Amino acid sequence: MNWTLEVVVVPVSDVDRAKKFYADRLGFVVDHDTVLGDDVRIVQLTPPGSGCSVVIGKGAVPDMPPGSLKGLQLVVPDLERARAELVERGVEVSEIQVLGANPSPTPHPLDNVGFVFFTDPDGNAWAVQQISSRA
Repeated sequence: MNWTLEVVVVPVSDVDRAKKFYADRLGFVVDHDTVLGDDVRIVQLTPPGSGCSVVIGKGAVPDMPPGSLKGLQLVVPDLERARAELVERGVEVSEIQVLGANPSPTPHPLDNVGFVFFTDPDGNAWAVQQISSRA
């Protein structure tokens, strides 16, 4: 039986501002923006090519302090290109960092060990890692 992670709730203070950041700056696809009355709103967004979405909202999502989620990670096949896209879209993103060393040769020197980091407007922290191919 497969167990797949499909949704991660990201705590935000302003749903519209967060939706704009994730859709316009990061390029996530808006799957739905559902309003169920004055106190309930759920917005689901999915990174291009991902099987896992993020949900932001109010009312029907767990109550967590905005900005408290750390360690979210995206994986891309070309970190230099991904970083350039983020910069072009106005995301404040770190320089490429190499963390550790590969125990065996890889197709690209940044595979597994190349990262960039950014935060959303509330301070939820994201990493982007390069993995160009998987065994």
